[in-house]
Amino acid sequence: MRNKMVKHLWNEEEAKKVDSGLGELVYRSNLIGSDRAVCNWGGGNTSMKTIEVDFRGEEVKVMWVKGSGSDLATMGATNFTALRLDDVLPLLNKEEMSDEDMVSYLSHCMINHSHPRASIETLLHAFLPFKHVDHTHPDAIISLCCADNGRELAEQLFGDRFVWVPYIRPGFTLSKMIAEGVAANPKAELVLMEKHGLVVWGETAKESYDRTISVINEAEQFIAKKRDDTHVFGGEKYKALSKQTRESLLAEIMPVIRGAVSYEGKQMILTYDDAVATLEFVNSQKGNTLSQVGAACPDHLVHTKRVPLFIEWKPAENDLEGLVEAIRKSVSEYQKEYIAYFERNHKDGDEMFEPSPRVLLIPGIGMINTGKSLTNAKVSGALYTRAISVMRGTTALGSFVSLNESESYEIEYWPLELYKLSLAPKEAEFSRKVAFVTGGAGGIGSETCRQFASLGAHVVLADLNLEGAEKVAAEINKTFGSGRALALKMDVTSEEAIKHAFAEAARTFGGVDVIVNNAGLATSSAFDETTLKEWQLNMDVLGTGYFLVAREAFSQMKAQGCGGSMVFIGSKNSVYAGKNVSAYSAVKAMEAHLARCIAAEGGEYGIRVNTVLPDAVLQGSAIWDSAWREERAAAYGIKPEELDDHYKKRTTLGVHIFPSDIAEAILFFASSKAEKTTGCMLTVDGGVPAAFTR
Repeated sequence: MRNKMVKHLWNEEEAKKVDSGLGELVYRSNLIGSDRAVCNWGGGNTSMKTIEVDFRGEEVKVMWVKGSGSDLATMGATNFTALRLDDVLPLLNKEEMSDEDMVSYLSHCMINHSHPRASIETLLHAFLPFKHVDHTHPDAIISLCCADNGRELAEQLFGDRFVWVPYIRPGFTLSKMIAEGVAANPKAELVLMEKHGLVVWGETAKESYDRTISVINEAEQFIAKKRDDTHVFGGEKYKALSKQTRESLLAEIMPVIRGAVSYEGKQMILTYDDAVATLEFVNSQKGNTLSQVGAACPDHLVHTKRVPLFIEWKPAENDLEGLVEAIRKSVSEYQKEYIAYFERNHKDGDEMFEPSPRVLLIPGIGMINTGKSLTNAKVSGALYTRAISVMRGTTALGSFVSLNESESYEIEYWPLELYKLSLAPKEAEFSRKVAFVTGGAGGIGSETCRQFASLGAHVVLADLNLEGAEKVAAEINKTFGSGRALALKMDVTSEEAIKHAFAEAARTFGGVDVIVNNAGLATSSAFDETTLKEWQLNMDVLGTGYFLVAREAFSQMKAQGCGGSMVFIGSKNSVYAGKNVSAYSAVKAMEAHLARCIAAEGGEYGIRVNTVLPDAVLQGSAIWDSAWREERAAAYGIKPEELDDHYKKRTTLGVHIFPSDIAEAILFFASSKAEKTTGCMLTVDGGVPAAFTR
């Protein structure tokens, strides 16, 4: 399987539509960032030198450069920073400069202090005397730069057209080394940064982009000629399990991994990757050894850590218990080693990240990634996918080399790199949590999911009405970020469907932390007219359904070992003997007691179970849009359209009850504010005296 040539994406018609100057820089940057084989997520930087008018109305030489913390693929004009070149260029005369001094100095060079902080590698761009400069991390180039014989190979490939700079952490010194190297070689067309990446330039935006792509493809062709695709990574050591077997195992081990990587109460969201290239690496003879050499690029470190966790396991034996034991033992050992690594290298003021792996490699199964959100986990996975591609190229050329331990730590805990992380929004109450809501398409369910998502949670909307659940999930993903919500079709009366849904939740997010047993229906009949079919329907959905969902969640929460919260949606009728609703009321009473029973057993595992008792939540409810409205109105001797006012008037507070009121009660029980509450019932009914708990 050969690496594909990088596509040239420049479109003259599209380029003509953008504004000259900064618009061209944005267009070029987006093209570069759109191909992760060219530039890592969040990595790389671009610049353009031009003339601008300052606040005095005078023309000044300005360099626009990528702002820290943005991603080339998606950044716009507001993500760039403009600096006065006449203020920046005198730094070339300095012999040395600390990072702190550099950042402080550059802040004074900005023409507009509302712009973001300039890129870590701003001076690299400023010191090169070219109008347009691009710095990227292409797989093919890093393959060359991470080979033990990389410089010699570069001479074969590029002759005297390149400047090679040995590895040094980005900053003033590296920028000056690059500038001096280019000045000393008038034939230079590119810079190769050992263990790091590529720098090219041009007099126009297109010329710089063209050179980026052409240089990468030269390297791609060079590697392709030397690679033996029949013996990649030393050949195959393990056979990949079938897709069906992999997915079955993943549903079992993802909650185990999620619990194992949880550290001091900080849980992780998980993703997995079983692409052909990933399986080729983890199943190979040299996969384990290569994975422990180090990161393929400094930009990877903050998101992948120095090395992944490679779990030794023989997939052919298909030993689930052995795999679970290996996972727990290996994660624990990894955490201890990471803590030791931190202790060996830390400086005053450093605060250790979670010591758990961000990348786990399992023969026969693939790669599992961890992060504080699905997005972060996916970034770790995407970056390690790039690392595999780099190692694939490097091992065709020579031996793979990486940053040593000290160099790695200097990047991972580098204040300028950590600054990027500080730009992320603060974690909310339900960040790192997964909430599974049955009846997620309905009024209470959908509002509950929205509120969970607004406070950081990832949500699973399980409902018979898949179309409705998908509509709500799409809304949540648009509002709160792609991947935050998953819609699943699930019948709560089907044990198989419930197991399948929880397995899918495990494969998608790693497990569940909160379940909301909310799926419902309601029927109304005089007791002597209540049929066995009606009784059984209520029992199946509201009794057996709640039991099956809670049981599956209980098992998954136990496997995680991180506790959990269950919230049952009962009813005023759980404690009130309603007229003409014997089937519904009896089962709702059973729900409330079932919740208390589970609470009694769940305590030792940190699993809390509480119940919310609503009444007359008419807004957005499929139940109240059914025959139930007519049936209840008939029971009270009023017209269906009079029900709203009837229910309002019978409350002691004289209020309507809305889905948002119930959602707030659910979130309270699921939150840290109720972490010492279990087996409790909370009425949200406006105050119906006959239903006061006693």
